[in-house]
Amino acid sequence: MGFSLEGGSKRGRGKRPQADINVTPMVDVMLVLLIIFMVAAPMMTSGINVDLPKTAAKPINADTKPITVTVRENGSVYLGDNVVDMNQLVEQLKTMSQNDSQHRIFVKGDQHINYGRVMEVMGRITAGGFTHVALLAQMPDATNFAPPSKIP
Repeated sequence: MGFSLEGGSKRGRGKRPQADINVTPMVDVMLVLLIIFMVAAPMMTSGINVDLPKTAAKPINADTKPITVTVRENGSVYLGDNVVDMNQLVEQLKTMSQNDSQHRIFVKGDQHINYGRVMEVMGRITAGGFTHVALLAQMPDATNFAPPSKIP
């Protein structure tokens, strides 16, 4: 009879544990996470949506985070994400900047708004003592942008 002292059968004698890692489930999980983050990332940005005008100017690089003032199409003014009264704008800017008149302030204005309203907001900010006030704009698509022609 075919008895063995090792106690195993002929079928299991030559098998070793498999030392390979099956990466397919890990790749599947990573792809699902990538898709989730790609969909969720744009939703996590905060701010007031306005239709910015387009320009070919180069962006400004600096170390401090600027304070953003937004002028909506209906004329309302926002400081960050909160509506602010024009009479309280300078005081709140001084509080947010810790009385630093060199702090950068970006003004975003909807392209359909009256230009005078944006100038009124910028005038109040500069009259309040802030010296680094700039307008924000979007970069245009290369196909839709034509450089300005020279005026004779």
